[in-house]
Amino acid sequence: MATISNIYNLNKTQLELDFVNIDTEKDIPLFVDSTLIAKCNSDFTVACNDLLQDFFSYLIGLLKNNMDDKARMICTRIGEVNETHLGLSKNKSRGKGIGQSGTLDIFTQLKNSKAIEYGVLENIEDLRIFIENIDRDKLSDLITNIIRIKLLDYTIEQCELNNIPLTKNVPSGYYWNMETHKWENKYIDRLVVNNSPVLLVPKSIISFCETYTPSKYRQHFILNFLQKENIENETSLVKIRKTTKERYVTKKSIIEKEPVMDKKYILDFTIKHPEIFCNFKSKNKNTNCMNGELLTEVNYEDVCNYMIEKLKSIPVGTDSASDYHNLMIGIYEFLTYPDLSNPRKEEKIHDGRKRIDIIFSNIAETGYFAVISDKIKMTSPQIIIECKNYKNDPQNPELDQLLGRFSTRRGQIGLLSCRTINKYDKFINSCSDAYLDEHGLILPITDGDIIRALKCYEHAHKEFLNVLQEKTNLIISKV
Repeated sequence: MATISNIYNLNKTQLELDFVNIDTEKDIPLFVDSTLIAKCNSDFTVACNDLLQDFFSYLIGLLKNNMDDKARMICTRIGEVNETHLGLSKNKSRGKGIGQSGTLDIFTQLKNSKAIEYGVLENIEDLRIFIENIDRDKLSDLITNIIRIKLLDYTIEQCELNNIPLTKNVPSGYYWNMETHKWENKYIDRLVVNNSPVLLVPKSIISFCETYTPSKYRQHFILNFLQKENIENETSLVKIRKTTKERYVTKKSIIEKEPVMDKKYILDFTIKHPEIFCNFKSKNKNTNCMNGELLTEVNYEDVCNYMIEKLKSIPVGTDSASDYHNLMIGIYEFLTYPDLSNPRKEEKIHDGRKRIDIIFSNIAETGYFAVISDKIKMTSPQIIIECKNYKNDPQNPELDQLLGRFSTRRGQIGLLSCRTINKYDKFINSCSDAYLDEHGLILPITDGDIIRALKCYEHAHKEFLNVLQEKTNLIISKV
């Protein structure tokens, strides 16, 4: 397979990578999901959501004010997307995005739709519900074009993280600039594979896009409403169960009686009953990041055992510090996903005077990373990790170094990853002192802690959170 991991000899599975490990010779049937973008709360997803909202509201505003020429021009810049290798193409990747005729069709459909007049379209994903010829593949391409500049930045970050070379002065492709309200392009360093530019996409914002669909809206919300309405009005569709005498109406009988339940029908229904669509949207706020579905080909036991052996094989000392650092990036990605995302290596702070080994965005909704801030009254929008491949115990200078990376904006919780700590109680006391002085919470993570979690295989994520909680309890209990 011509995956990114294989091409660049990363020796990492999808479990150890933050981006979708695409096959550059064909497409994967996964899609960029704007409902996940809106749901996550990382710097990356917030910036992407701002771009989507700006583009969508600007386009709708042009259509409402009959500024058709500008609206048409904006639509014509929405081209096919081949660089992500996501979508429905079969065999060799060729893109099934929105071509020139498709972009004009979007403009025509929007211009003629009552959805604009009645304000039914609130978010970009609503296009899939109400506008003809917009399905998950075309919507994914539209979203990708709009957030392209952020995906370009993300790709560069991930290439730097994994030591993947970039090609200089490559056209970026058109991206939306929310400051100028125009499509723009520039020359930029890019990932290029076999003379073709590639965009990497975080696995936290992709899905099969099988929940926010017109069919789900129709089947579980519109038809449910019509069932109740028929029963309340005692129509001819009402039947009575012989045993319980309960009145009921089948969905099949409603479908046979009603006009064809296409997108036009769905739109007309929503205009009459907007509360039903609000309920549908509310229920879909609970969409979760991809988990096992994307990773079904991976044997957790084999991957975990490989990481354990790899960790044990790395010698301590500065000569192997880079190997240890790179391995820990993959291990922490595996142990913390989907709570943490978008890892960056050696991020510069304080005008470049200091560097952070690894920094993750905290997007957790449940569990340790979601509740720890409230529990200890410290911020954690990002989790900072320092890696020390030392033979001896880390000392106060290493602890102070990590504390110096903290701020209320970045976060005040960090992991000090090291090989071993012989005087463990002494170091825990130092962590407790730092916490007592409100400098931040530092959790020491040793090889033993990592191996303990990895030996739980498919439950490694849960076990690692247990490790963090135990260390947190130990540190704050000494205060």
